[in-house]
Amino acid sequence: MITIGLTGSIGMGKSAVSEMFRREGVPVFDADAAVHVLQGPGGSLLPAIEARFPGTTTRNGVDRQKLGAAVFGKPDALSALERIVHPAVARKRRQWLRKNRSRPLVVLDIPLLFEKKGWKSVDVIVVVSAPAWKQRRRVLARPGMTPDKFRRIMKLQMPDSKKRRRADFVIETGCLRSETEAQLRRLVACLRAKRSG
Repeated sequence: MITIGLTGSIGMGKSAVSEMFRREGVPVFDADAAVHVLQGPGGSLLPAIEARFPGTTTRNGVDRQKLGAAVFGKPDALSALERIVHPAVARKRRQWLRKNRSRPLVVLDIPLLFEKKGWKSVDVIVVVSAPAWKQRRRVLARPGMTPDKFRRIMKLQMPDSKKRRRADFVIETGCLRSETEAQLRRLVACLRAKRSG
């Protein structure tokens, strides 16, 4: 199995590229989706999150606005939340990898691949990237996003230029979607050939 680590800063188009991998028949583990399940209605992390951050959960799961307010810009609180969330996501990822162990290629979609040292556990690193102006426009179009919030998120993420330098492959999304899809198909074909060769 070749394990592909897929990452990219906020607004770079990583979710779209994940979906393209799926359409090419490559299974994708989405770390963010795993977090949503763990923190959603009946999620296994709710008791621990409520104990550490009282008032941030409801019967419908984590109240993302309240939890965000409790940790955003507070390194100690964010670290405490990560100590709750990250081991649970790692367990889900191990289960998923066991389930897909016969597949030639798999993708681990991990937003903070470099920041949290996830790159150590993958064979190939793919970074999704777009021009800064396009990234900004995409992110600021999101509901509830502000320029200040965008700046604070960017401070938590490794700069795109550094990610590109550390990547084995870069998928550009600042172009036509068909061009991005063509890049991805070439990459998948290359990796499949490497796996079978």
